[in-house]
Amino acid sequence: MKQLKLTGFIYFLFFLTESLMLPTELQDLDNFNITQKFIEENVEYITIITFAQYVQEATFEEMEKLVKDMVEYKDSCMANSMLPKCSKLPNDVLQEAICAMEGLPQKHNFSHCCSKADAERRICFFYNKKANVGFLPPFPTLDPEEKCQAFKNNKESFLNHFVYEVARRNPFVFAPTLLTVAAHFEDVATSCCEEQNKVNCFQTRAVPVMQYLKAFSSYQNNVCGTLLKFGTKVINSINIAILSQKFPKIEFEELISLIEDVSSNYDECCEGDVVHCIRHMSKIMNHICSKQDAFSSKIKECCEKKIPERDQCIINSNKDDRPKDLSLREAKFTDSENVCQERDADPDTFFAEFNFEYSRRHPDLSIPQLLRVVQMYKDLLRNCCNTENPPDCYRYAEDKFNEATEKSLKKIQQECKHSQNLGKDGLKYHYLIRFTKIAPQLSTEELVSLGKKMVTVFSTCCTLSEEFACVENLVDLVLGELCGVNENRTINPAVDHCCKSNFAFRGPCFESLTTHKTYVPPPFSQDLFTFHPDMCQSQNEELQKKTDRFLVNIVKLKYEVANEELQSLLTNFGNAVEKCCKAEKDEEKLVCFNVEVVFFLFNWYTWLNKIKQNPAGPCFLSAVSTRTIFESTIATQLRCRHH
Repeated sequence: MKQLKLTGFIYFLFFLTESLMLPTELQDLDNFNITQKFIEENVEYITIITFAQYVQEATFEEMEKLVKDMVEYKDSCMANSMLPKCSKLPNDVLQEAICAMEGLPQKHNFSHCCSKADAERRICFFYNKKANVGFLPPFPTLDPEEKCQAFKNNKESFLNHFVYEVARRNPFVFAPTLLTVAAHFEDVATSCCEEQNKVNCFQTRAVPVMQYLKAFSSYQNNVCGTLLKFGTKVINSINIAILSQKFPKIEFEELISLIEDVSSNYDECCEGDVVHCIRHMSKIMNHICSKQDAFSSKIKECCEKKIPERDQCIINSNKDDRPKDLSLREAKFTDSENVCQERDADPDTFFAEFNFEYSRRHPDLSIPQLLRVVQMYKDLLRNCCNTENPPDCYRYAEDKFNEATEKSLKKIQQECKHSQNLGKDGLKYHYLIRFTKIAPQLSTEELVSLGKKMVTVFSTCCTLSEEFACVENLVDLVLGELCGVNENRTINPAVDHCCKSNFAFRGPCFESLTTHKTYVPPPFSQDLFTFHPDMCQSQNEELQKKTDRFLVNIVKLKYEVANEELQSLLTNFGNAVEKCCKAEKDEEKLVCFNVEVVFFLFNWYTWLNKIKQNPAGPCFLSAVSTRTIFESTIATQLRCRHH
């Protein structure tokens, strides 16, 4: 990480107990000082992340002004720490500074947040974040030579711009993750700018960094969305399952203590309290590293790293080996005569312990499946404990769990086989159709993104030994993106129900959805079928995006058509674009688009009614009667375009 000139700034955020409880033990004090030093060295990044995530529309120049204002604030507090303003919470200080910037709240529509105070204002700023960043311009891209020149001319400004652009496009990504990405990108730029083949170096080394960002963005968005929609109780259940799989030898009491810290950390990180997020994350990881023997044998090398690399390394570490003395099942939850009494004495702790014991014995299961088993067990006991002989009723619970898991496993296996039969393009078309039909209200860009991510899920997971857990865990992240972070996001009643009713059964709920019946398609537009040779000038990825956007719009227009017919249409169109773009001359490309694209679209019988309603319809219908007409002349299309 870079050294910055603003050291000392962060002291005013911490020297009063209202801001943060001071450490009491020597080891905690050591960690406190290390973390504080890290924050001091990265205070400019921290300010940029906070501002860019809260006010995504703000310019880089406006952000620079905030940094300047905060330096002045720091100076006054360092000169007189007894000033009333110096005792405020770090996030409140930053938000007040943002609100105090002349004209900014009105310009970027967050003045309603500035009229609030304390917790209400913090929540308002949180709700003001926008997960869909389509309103922002495309991410700035520079030629590698230009990139390296900018890096060498002013390294600090270059990296600040990078953090600003990344943070505003990832408003729910936790600050430690963004700081890790910034550090990695700095390493990439430093190394690649010394290479002769800069293009290849950036492609090889920068792509994994951005993939890392995307993966954590998806997960942390899902965490924050789950926290908002379902609350701390569900987040705790998820974390119990995750940590029990990761640290199977941990004691239950130690786990519960850790869970409380992790859930509290999520509150701060999701809210955008950058300073507390970093501080609390570091405290949690320090606790884990101080008790490595009790947690995991897989984190020794991680604990030797500095923050935030240490924290991210622990998060990414492999699951620890299952203890040799761990029985295949925990008998107390099915064989004991007193299960109902133990449940009634403390239901939350009882089911948390069941979750812990079952999860650490099943590292091969997905988190949603584990939570479904917990829910099944709750439902089973609700029935059994009301019978004359409860032990006879719940004694075979394990068989029911295994049966449900086997059913889910077979379903994933079938989906993997289906995805392999369809191929990458066919699978993409399948999910473009699927998502567009159940949620046509989503923007075209969102639907394209969801379809692409589902392809990544199956192409990544279906070749792994952990196929089941991998598919379900990643599909859940995609569904989390569809549902969005904010609890007031509305798509349509059926989708909203799946997003908000039961986290564990979110996947099965979406699987049961069919075509949204009351959706009103957009009006038919001839422009949708106008293709230009310059479409082929796009790079492969951009060309694919243009093609996918067209396909989604087609499905939105005729979403009631059978999936098989839509799948055939989309496949034909994809093949036609690929074929036409191989032509050498623009004229040849245009003729090809008429022959291979316009021809089959306008002859596809489901479009005839739409075409007849269009002023140019009769002209087009006479022109597309045979392929020969298309091949002989381009004039018909040009003439019809003026109708």
